[in-house]
Amino acid sequence: MTGGPGTDGVRGSGGPIDPAALAARAALLADRTRAAFCLALIDGRAWTAGELARHAGVAPSTASAHLDRLVDAGLLVAERQGRHRYLRLGGPDVARTIETLAAGTAPAPPAPTLRASRAAARLASARTCYDHLAGALGVALFDGLVADDLLATGDGLALTPAGRLWFAGLAGPDALARRGRPVVRACLDWTERRHHLAGTAGAVLCRTLFDRGWVERGRDRRSVRLTASGRSALPALVGVALPD
Repeated sequence: MTGGPGTDGVRGSGGPIDPAALAARAALLADRTRAAFCLALIDGRAWTAGELARHAGVAPSTASAHLDRLVDAGLLVAERQGRHRYLRLGGPDVARTIETLAAGTAPAPPAPTLRASRAAARLASARTCYDHLAGALGVALFDGLVADDLLATGDGLALTPAGRLWFAGLAGPDALARRGRPVVRACLDWTERRHHLAGTAGAVLCRTLFDRGWVERGRDRRSVRLTASGRSALPALVGVALPD
């Protein structure tokens, strides 16, 4: 297949991709402060502009200018509540883009302090990636679903008939009925360099584990930890080798 002039045969789901538009979007993330904002927001929750400024180590006025650019481009969405402006990622596709880019970068240098080293270890063990589970736990769940023949990877990623029944038993018959989003999607994990489960099914699995008290938020905003009941229940639910 050949593309139109200037497309080099590359096409998106809605037609040829504009190289200038692609370059402009990439340029938004080619800034350390804006990249820090997006990485912070990848847990799917909202941060205030002030929190993001402190996180990135920049002045509030500097943060505001960067945040405006990200909001205008649709990478972030903003919501006013009282005197605060809350920011979150523009959606699961944005989170997947950030996670995939992070997976292709060089590993971060060793954490300079014991506290930072432990925080990094918690993120690598289990965390949220927008609205689904990532890290060693997320990858282990993905592998368990494949091993139990609930998730097929041979000809693209798809739930098997048994997998659809499994999710219906887990979260109800309409749990996967959300429209406008793939049921399953593989998301490349930036710490494990392997796939974890995204899409509607990934979100349902994550929400169910939180609702049942099998996982809970860790000490920071993004890390997740297994509870004692989760360690007992998950291996019976799906054949998963739980991370330490």
